[in-house]
Amino acid sequence: MPTLRFPRKTALLPVCLAASFAGSPLMAQEQLEDQSQGSAAEPVELQSVEITASADASADGLTQPYAGEQVARGGRVGILGNRDYMETPFTSTSYTSQLIQDQQARSVSDIVQNDPSVRVARGYGNMQELYVVRGFPLYSDDISYNGLYGLLPRQYVAAEFIERAEVFRGASAFLNGAAPGGTGLGGAINLLPKRAPNESLTRMTFGASSGGQGTVAADLGRRFGEQNQFGVRLNAAKRAGETGVEDEDQTLDMFALGLDYQGDRLRLSADIGHQYHFLDNPRPSVTPNGGIPSAPDADDNFAQPWTYSKEKQTFGTFRAEYDFADSITGWAAAGVRDGEEQNRLSNPRATSDGSTTASRFDNHRKDRVYTGEIGMRFRVQTGTVSHEIVTSAAMHDFEEKNAFTFFGPVIGNIHDPFAAPLPTTVTFPGGDLSDPKRTEQVSTQSLAIADTLGFLDDRLQVTLGARRQGIETRSYAPVTGDRIDRYDAYETTPVAGIVYQLNNDLSVYANYIEGLTKGDTATATANNLPVLNAGTSLAPYVAKQTEIGLKYDGGNLGGSIAVFSTERPFGIVENQVFREGGEQRNRGIELSVFGEPVYGTRLLGGLTLLDAEQRKTLNGANDGNDAIGVPKVQANLGGEWDVPGVQGLTLTSLVIHTGKQYASAGNDLRLPSWTRFDLGARYRMTIDDRDVTLRARLDNATGRDYWASAGGYPGSNYLVLGAPRTLSVSATVDF
Repeated sequence: MPTLRFPRKTALLPVCLAASFAGSPLMAQEQLEDQSQGSAAEPVELQSVEITASADASADGLTQPYAGEQVARGGRVGILGNRDYMETPFTSTSYTSQLIQDQQARSVSDIVQNDPSVRVARGYGNMQELYVVRGFPLYSDDISYNGLYGLLPRQYVAAEFIERAEVFRGASAFLNGAAPGGTGLGGAINLLPKRAPNESLTRMTFGASSGGQGTVAADLGRRFGEQNQFGVRLNAAKRAGETGVEDEDQTLDMFALGLDYQGDRLRLSADIGHQYHFLDNPRPSVTPNGGIPSAPDADDNFAQPWTYSKEKQTFGTFRAEYDFADSITGWAAAGVRDGEEQNRLSNPRATSDGSTTASRFDNHRKDRVYTGEIGMRFRVQTGTVSHEIVTSAAMHDFEEKNAFTFFGPVIGNIHDPFAAPLPTTVTFPGGDLSDPKRTEQVSTQSLAIADTLGFLDDRLQVTLGARRQGIETRSYAPVTGDRIDRYDAYETTPVAGIVYQLNNDLSVYANYIEGLTKGDTATATANNLPVLNAGTSLAPYVAKQTEIGLKYDGGNLGGSIAVFSTERPFGIVENQVFREGGEQRNRGIELSVFGEPVYGTRLLGGLTLLDAEQRKTLNGANDGNDAIGVPKVQANLGGEWDVPGVQGLTLTSLVIHTGKQYASAGNDLRLPSWTRFDLGARYRMTIDDRDVTLRARLDNATGRDYWASAGGYPGSNYLVLGAPRTLSVSATVDF
């Protein structure tokens, strides 16, 4: 296929989203009015500058924003590199820094809530953000940072780390390698770090939200050298105070330093990040016990006052890319993370009337991750056929130390919360909390090769490839440190994709690709009962996906429609024993739309229809039933409108609809559908030659009380209450 090169001279807007709002439709409108004293019917052409920075250390830089600047024209497609979405036999969406800022996103979940194929849930028994993509879970452990797994804080990732969030829909074992945490069979999320823009950046943001939580953030960027080849980007933020949930306090401290060098042939980048995240009285998930209780008030908190969740994470990455020739490029990347978590939690089981029983769960966990990748890309021509050949080798090594102890009992009621005394009677010990022992080691290694062939002047492109993946898992007893389970497994996961550009506006595509993850590992407990074979790991999972679709690019409005089917085995806990439980087949249709169809009016959203069917279950008991926590309908529609006659004012809205979902494998427990409305506004102005942006956002504007999700961990059906009506306001000043 042809080399995807953007011109060295291009608009300032795509390069400097984080540095300036000068390229927004509103600012363009102001320039037009100043120059022509007429209407702002067409955006003004911005001055061209030379690209000198890239978030991913590639020669071409980031893919350009699409009309409306909320999403980009494409993004990273694993080892295939950056691709325009019209020339890719897969579907993905890359959410830009402008969307992240304008929506006052606090974490990854606030960004991906814009995606109709993604729903946000929670990890099992903890406060971890969990994303359900095409009906399959994706742990925050398994999102990647600039192409590398396992480096980001595992429970919560602050939005201040992120330049772009790329959501890839579908299995991706060939493209990205097996996700080390055991998820990602329905899709992947890759986060890009921030880099210094061409123009000096000094930005401060001050914010507050319901409950009294305050935020202050600094974003500084500079470039140095005769050709601005050296870049430094510094981000720091602090959030503290009560959230919209009563008596739930959050403290967040983050720091990120991004360095880069952009030479003629050599490009280097490095990142160092640290995050401290503390939740006091975090509202827990609820496991139904015989029936589903009605949803409490969304701002109520039924957490015990002695519960908390605390984590500290530090990570670093390095990436290099070198052009050996115009048609040969090599790259290398490496990263390391050191993390520590301490929790005291109490996740209840609730009857239909709201009364609960629970245990006190204390744990202390330490993680260490090493990861790396090297690769080469060749571009050659054989007759009338172009080739882009890519090969890579990757490794990931993860060690977990963990200790936990259960105390009990704890009695409560989610509709009439009251403080229970701190239990001190040990019901299930799991190691020394002051000195946790090694409990799991996971190592992966892989080799991949692919060729993208271009025919008919590259209007027809065919991608063929395979990845040979090895997964080594060791499980250890938390009390003694003795090894209790191990396996070494190797799988070859192929890929075949084809995309044909019917004309400038339409592309049709199809793919076959597989997903691969390590098998699930039995947790210490399930449904508040000990698991008798805790620590046992199932064999690696292979998911098989087929997909066909159509993509549209009308210049100002783009979109796609896809039909897909994915199959994967799953594990369950039965009679307190963890084992393989059958197969889940997710079939669906996705429709997405984005852009600025009318100047000053932007749209972003879509529709996902899912049929998640259980098959091959024990004795056929649940064959044909819907999978836990997968709604049949997911719909999103976001809109922005620049108010005519009020220069700088934009009104925004977002509607999220999630259909009914089952909370039991037998489909006898069901959550009702829910719809959430978010409203917002922003106003941009200049004060003393400084750009100032004021933003306000009201989430869950109608104050809906609802259970947002069910489950997320295999065989579990815990419920997470939706967030309350929350008002967030902020002021951003560029100095």
